[in-house]
Amino acid sequence: MSLNDEPASPTARLMQAPSFNLCIFALLGYSTKIDVNLFKKCLEQTLLKHPRFSSLLVVNDKKPGKYSWRRTKVDLENHVYVPDLDPDMENPDEFVEDFTSGLSRIPLDYAKPLWEVHILNVKTSDANSVVIFKVHHSMGDGVSMISLVLACSKKLSDPESLPVMPSKKRKQKQKQKPNSGLVGLMKRLFVSVWIILVVIFNTLIDSALFLATILFLKDSKTPIKGGRRVDRAPKRFVHRIVSLDDVQLVKNAMNVSINDVVLGVAEAGLTRYLNRTYDAAQKHRENGAQVMKKTRALPRHLRLRSAVIFNLRPTPAIEDLAEIMEKEKELNGMWGNLVAVVLLPMTIALQDDPLKYVRRAKATMDRKKLSLESKVVFTGLKLLIKLFGIKTAAAVTSAVFRNTTFGISNVAGPLEEISLFGHPLCYIAPSVHGFPHALIIHCQTYANKLIICLAADENLIPNPHELCDDLQKSLQIIKETVIKRGLVKGSPLCETV
Repeated sequence: MSLNDEPASPTARLMQAPSFNLCIFALLGYSTKIDVNLFKKCLEQTLLKHPRFSSLLVVNDKKPGKYSWRRTKVDLENHVYVPDLDPDMENPDEFVEDFTSGLSRIPLDYAKPLWEVHILNVKTSDANSVVIFKVHHSMGDGVSMISLVLACSKKLSDPESLPVMPSKKRKQKQKQKPNSGLVGLMKRLFVSVWIILVVIFNTLIDSALFLATILFLKDSKTPIKGGRRVDRAPKRFVHRIVSLDDVQLVKNAMNVSINDVVLGVAEAGLTRYLNRTYDAAQKHRENGAQVMKKTRALPRHLRLRSAVIFNLRPTPAIEDLAEIMEKEKELNGMWGNLVAVVLLPMTIALQDDPLKYVRRAKATMDRKKLSLESKVVFTGLKLLIKLFGIKTAAAVTSAVFRNTTFGISNVAGPLEEISLFGHPLCYIAPSVHGFPHALIIHCQTYANKLIICLAADENLIPNPHELCDDLQKSLQIIKETVIKRGLVKGSPLCETV
């Protein structure tokens, strides 16, 4: 190991294990054709100055399993690929899906920095050209990668300014009359002790369930649950763009977060998809006979959980990353994979009230906020790597994903449209390959859009566009229900209540 090498984080080392080899795929849709020379020039001025994108991942010969980052000179021609394509091809959307799926079958070359770019100058239904970034997950988590991409961009409305990211609004506490007496002190003490007890109780329960999932607790076998080799199965990458205004409308009307709405829509969409899948199987078993109660084809009491990846590191500021690339500074600990896994139970059941999906999602997330499960899992993972090595830690982590059904994440993007690498951007569709899941759902906000991205096992989910339809339809039904009940502030129905 050279003196100038930077040690890889425990999670980055974990992602070198054969059973947990993850790659990020980010499809960037542009509103214009890509000028390849301009695109490369912008990459040289921004991304190549980032330490991770100009470093090799090297293994310590004396200590197997120990990896570090070593700076190197980058030859852009070995990272940017521009296939010669027919701009008038018959089905460009299907071509982009096939092309991305094919890339997921080809491993990255460790003799160079672990990233590559593929420029496809074909017009699709959502963009005039598509650029595919393939990056090994050990280079950084999804939130950090999005922050980095945005640090390379500029506002379309102001080409000299960096984009603005959504910030968490702190709830304003209502002014209360001072209660500094003995009664007030006892109340505050009681509330504090109660919250501590609730956190301890929830953490113990969640940690016990997590341990049980590693050892024996498996989700029910469903048409979307993968088997033991699902991480190596070919994946299909598809996306669907919906209105972020619709999500905001539901969020404000129901007084929940965007994460709550996304989780509720995912539960509703999966319920619709599985109900139709079981219904089709039931009809097939009855040799084409009509099924009278086809809306109740779902089995009862399905155990179905999602594995959610939580980022434990504060998100790098766009301004700091831009300065790092401009002045070629070191990262100083602001980069890497500092993530943990949290398990979320999903109730797959048809509901007469569509808003129940969102309410249940909020209740689940509120409870998880009163638990230290993510920190316990992260600490346990670090101990596993330190005491037993990468292979054991990878096997344990894979067991968690293998015994749950799917993964889900939600990443916030810029509030307005941007220019990225010299071209105006239409959408960002990130996904991942290599997880021991047959289905991964990523949600990415961009300006007034919410991009729902699916990575689906081609064998278990042969037509993931149907699942996209179900997710989009579920959001539409929830929105229409909110409006119909007059929950939207300022609506005529709301004013008459």
